[in-house]
Amino acid sequence: MGKLNSIFIFTLIGLIVGYAIFGKWGGEYVSLQTLFSFGGNAVQGTFRALTGIENMRNKVLLCGAAGAAVGLVLALKRK
Repeated sequence: MGKLNSIFIFTLIGLIVGYAIFGKWGGEYVSLQTLFSFGGNAVQGTFRALTGIENMRNKVLLCGAAGAAVGLVLALKRK
């Protein structure tokens, strides 16, 4: 259970850091609902692509994935 906790905590830290760095649009933070809403119709998808929200979401998710990788490496090293 220690490995999963480490991965979860570092994933959460990565998501928070990613949101803090990449979550601003026009000087304001994009709501989490807007940032992490998947699906929708073609108009909503086009809007997210044109405004950069899709790119922003990808960067935040990549930060979370990097955090998960760090958590896994640290958990394996502690073993």
